[in-house]
Amino acid sequence: MTKICALLFFCCIANVAFSQQFSVSGTIKDTSGQPVPFASVYLKNTTLGTSANIDGKYEIKLNSGQQTLNFRAVGYKQQDNIVNVIAPITLNITLTSESYTLDNVTIKANAEDPAYAIIRKAIKLRKTHLEEVKSFTCDVYIKGVQRLVTAPKKFMGQDIRKVMELDTNRQGIIYLSESQSKFSFRRPNDVHEEMISSKVAGRNNAFSFNKASDLIINFYDNYLLENTLSARGFISPIADNALFYYKYKYLGETKENGETVNKIEVIPRRPNDPVFRGIIYILDDSWRIYNTDLFLTKSSGINFIDTLSINQGFTKVKNVYMPTNINFQFNGNVLGFKFAGYYVGVYSNYDISPIFPKNFFNGEILKITKLVNKKDSIYWNNNRPIPLTADEKINYVVKDSIAKRKESKTYLDSLEKENNKFGIGKLLLRGYSKNDRYDSVYISFDPVLRALMYNTVEGFAIKYGVTYRKVFGDRRFYSIRPELRYGFANQKLTGSLMGTYFYDPLKRASVGVSFGNGIFDLNNLASMTLLGNTINSLLYEKNFIKFYEKSFVNINTTRELATGLQGSISVDYARNHTLTNNSNFKFFDNKDREFTSNNPFTPTTETPLFPTYTSVSASASLTYTIGQKYITRPDGKFYTESRFPRITVLYKKGFNGLLNSDVDYDFVKAEVYQDRIGLGLWGYTSFLVGAGKFLNNSKIYYPEYKHFAGNISTIFPPNLRKFQYLEFYQFSTNQQYFEAHLEHNFAGFFLNKVPLLRKAKLEEFIGGGYLSSPEKRNYKEFYFGLQRLVLRVSYGFAYDAAKKINQGFRISYTF
Repeated sequence: MTKICALLFFCCIANVAFSQQFSVSGTIKDTSGQPVPFASVYLKNTTLGTSANIDGKYEIKLNSGQQTLNFRAVGYKQQDNIVNVIAPITLNITLTSESYTLDNVTIKANAEDPAYAIIRKAIKLRKTHLEEVKSFTCDVYIKGVQRLVTAPKKFMGQDIRKVMELDTNRQGIIYLSESQSKFSFRRPNDVHEEMISSKVAGRNNAFSFNKASDLIINFYDNYLLENTLSARGFISPIADNALFYYKYKYLGETKENGETVNKIEVIPRRPNDPVFRGIIYILDDSWRIYNTDLFLTKSSGINFIDTLSINQGFTKVKNVYMPTNINFQFNGNVLGFKFAGYYVGVYSNYDISPIFPKNFFNGEILKITKLVNKKDSIYWNNNRPIPLTADEKINYVVKDSIAKRKESKTYLDSLEKENNKFGIGKLLLRGYSKNDRYDSVYISFDPVLRALMYNTVEGFAIKYGVTYRKVFGDRRFYSIRPELRYGFANQKLTGSLMGTYFYDPLKRASVGVSFGNGIFDLNNLASMTLLGNTINSLLYEKNFIKFYEKSFVNINTTRELATGLQGSISVDYARNHTLTNNSNFKFFDNKDREFTSNNPFTPTTETPLFPTYTSVSASASLTYTIGQKYITRPDGKFYTESRFPRITVLYKKGFNGLLNSDVDYDFVKAEVYQDRIGLGLWGYTSFLVGAGKFLNNSKIYYPEYKHFAGNISTIFPPNLRKFQYLEFYQFSTNQQYFEAHLEHNFAGFFLNKVPLLRKAKLEEFIGGGYLSSPEKRNYKEFYFGLQRLVLRVSYGFAYDAAKKINQGFRISYTF
């Protein structure tokens, strides 16, 4: 028995010894002694590996014994080194520049470059290579660094160096994050990622926003990066139509791992097409992508940054090639802030034949648990695959220590003492806030100037509110908002109180209560902003908004019932009164125009639109987004933009007799909506189609009608639902309706070809709307225009059946 125990003991000791891991580390340089950044370091014939950092330093942990390491970087000859791992090893590597020869190629004058034949074969097999891996899993490490290169001394009166914690030259790392995750994929577009660890410098409780799916860019797709850096996508060098957009130059061939690698330069045929520049490496015979070293510039149509470089390295996994190192490097200049940075992803431990459990892909594309950001420095020192640079180490230490200090009550109290200082200018222009971040209590007072308004019902008036908000650690919160409104002409004071409790972030669940009385727009979709109405009334003698008074109680709740399915219920009690004009003040008296009455149907005389009545109603709605994807974090569930439509159905009932209610109606509606449907180089399309009907309209008054989002203003905030030339009140219905809105943004497809205009990066768009109801049959409008970021200008026409009834310019903004 003793011998057996001794034998088992020595076997255990031997097993521990053989399974022990040691670190192999060093610096990768070129023959001139310069570091080779982001070089790949992999255990030969496996996908176990890492990447060097930007200084060429690497570290990899290997099991004891004799191992072969493969060192590889784009533009350098790959190198194998055999190491006998019995203790930590320092292994410095020198990579020599790759020599691509033209020995086997004869290039004749006026003949087609040999690159074209290779590219045609790669294009022919593009779809095969795109779809050959049906599913896979892998481990992913992502590191993101953003640096400020230069910055102005002050911005909007703030000392930039202090605000952004920069050095004396106003330089430094402004964002540093790392994450590790397990990534799973199934064709065509099922993704699931579970984050294992996350670290963000200076944000101890934050989660890294690194997603593996954001870094995987597949050049076997025809178009890439749609609706990210540009409204339209960028064309792959091996897209089906690539030969129309690219020229190619053969730079030579070399041998790696017994296979011939062709080096091909990709050159835009036209400088301003949405295409890449740089080098692509194609394997002979299989015509697969082996490496990419491509970049985009401002001339390609990217927004927000000047240059984006994309470097990919592929490794053979069984009989296919999978990306193992992906590096995005970028730089730009915005308002005097010059920045640069990179995101590097290391993909390892591939399984290209995984078996997923049932319902594994359920729409959750990223899962982040509470413990993800709780890993300490010991964990990261043992598990970080890419070594930190010297300034990154300092950045972590400094910002993490500052973050801990910022969490203390003493620091937060001192900070809030400064921020909470009262100022008349602050209250007038921006509003005043009194915050207690330690206890997560926030009180906000509305800006006084924004609360001032004028309309012909109330005269000069003020609508002022204060919001109290208490936030809990798991992102639950409740808010309470009292609001008062007083009109100096009608001498009427109204007030209301609203409360909301967001009680379950994971189910997107909330409950709300509001009560009081107030002055409301007769069109419940809001006809115009109060500021817009004030300007039109005082300057142009146009009182567009028509008001009524409502005393009310509302109880509402909403909750996610299933992924992508949101349910809402609302119960309302209201006592409604008509109002009349009480003021005709204006800055300029237009002799050809007079203010209209508060009844939109009798503009020259003040007549009641409806009698004073009581309404008790309830509504229930379901909104379902097809194919909804989402991210789960401890502080909530966050939907991402779906590739499929959103469907909404609603039923509303007006109860007769309940609490002396004077209404009796039943209304149903259905809507289908989708935003930004990508159409490749042709831009994107958005649409909304809706229809509804009053199944019963026995007793119904104007405020309960179905209203439409009209517009008769030249300047207005954009909304796909909004008709750009439809009157606000005349065509509301108590019967049935059908409406449709369609807009297409060409994303510069045409203007990009005009030399003098392409630098402006304008986007051309067209759109239209349609409405049919008993009150407005076959109303149509069409418009076209130009857009640049947040501002757009259009010109359009409106028709009632075949008769043109309106036309003109429209300017809209999103700020």
